Amino acid sequence: MKERLEALKVEALQELAQVTNQQQLNEMKIKYLGKKGPLTEILRGMGALSAEERPVIGQVANDVRGAIEAVIESKQEEYLKAETEERLRAETIDVTLPGRPAPVGATHPISKVIQQIEDIFIGMGYTVAEGPEVEQDYYNFEALNLPKNHPARDMQDSFYITDEILMRTQTSPVQVRTMEKMKGDVPVKIICPGKVYRRDDDDATHSHMFTQIEGLVIDRNIRMSDLKGTLLQFVRELFGQNTQIRLRPSFFPFTEPSVEVDVTCAMCGGSGCRVCKQTGWLEILGAGMVHPNVLEKGGYDPEEYSGFAFGLGVERVAMLKYDIEDIRHFYTNDLRFLKQFAHL
Repeated sequence: MKERLEALKVEALQELAQVTNQQQLNEMKIKYLGKKGPLTEILRGMGALSAEERPVIGQVANDVRGAIEAVIESKQEEYLKAETEERLRAETIDVTLPGRPAPVGATHPISKVIQQIEDIFIGMGYTVAEGPEVEQDYYNFEALNLPKNHPARDMQDSFYITDEILMRTQTSPVQVRTMEKMKGDVPVKIICPGKVYRRDDDDATHSHMFTQIEGLVIDRNIRMSDLKGTLLQFVRELFGQNTQIRLRPSFFPFTEPSVEVDVTCAMCGGSGCRVCKQTGWLEILGAGMVHPNVLEKGGYDPEEYSGFAFGLGVERVAMLKYDIEDIRHFYTNDLRFLKQFAHL
């Protein structure tokens, strides 16, 4: 048996010396070291040996196995190294070539307008306040002088979740929450940007979801002239220094008196065109003096304090500013549309 093992070792090493690739190496490993290989077959016959012969033959068998395995491992490392070197040669990158520029996104036009408006009002001493989009009926309506069954609620068809919880229809609830938080302290000077939701049929000028920015100022001796001066400064910063405003009487439950605010058409400068329907004016926002009932709900004595509020639709401003004819363009994520604003 010892001679058979020695002969097997010589045979295996000679065949392994002729191996030239990984596949042949795997075949040789199975042939000599596998369960059905000659080495395993010889070892199965060790039971017939005497007790003195078994350790000797066992040692010889281990030496043969070790010699074969050492050659196989050596060749395996050699082939692996060669394969790695070949892969590195094939995957070599020429670092002197100019890089491929990665596509860089840009701020969405709605976000651009929000940032512009925030910058203008922050420059006038305002702070930015935010609140929940899922709102209580109290803050969305009742605290804004719109009690249950008030007919003005019909002006805003709402998404109700329960009888007392809804998707906010305006950012005015943030004003009420801010007044409560201030606990009667003055001055209050905030703007409230955010998404609002109304059950509306989507078309070129309407959307069930849109963005509002509302503003609130409360202090002693706040007058309508302060509101007009603030809005005039705002529109001139936004549309240009030659812009004028026009106030028209209107009605809002949470302000008294209330006005609609028009600006001179940015397209024609007020001379009349298709955008302003030949009037020279474009409606941009609603505003007014804060209603005494709203002041009381917020914790302010209307005999001592007064204030003004205003609200505008960001999409409306963006459409006027950039001459966009359809509000739906803002939400369809069409890159052909969005890329037009990347440089602004």
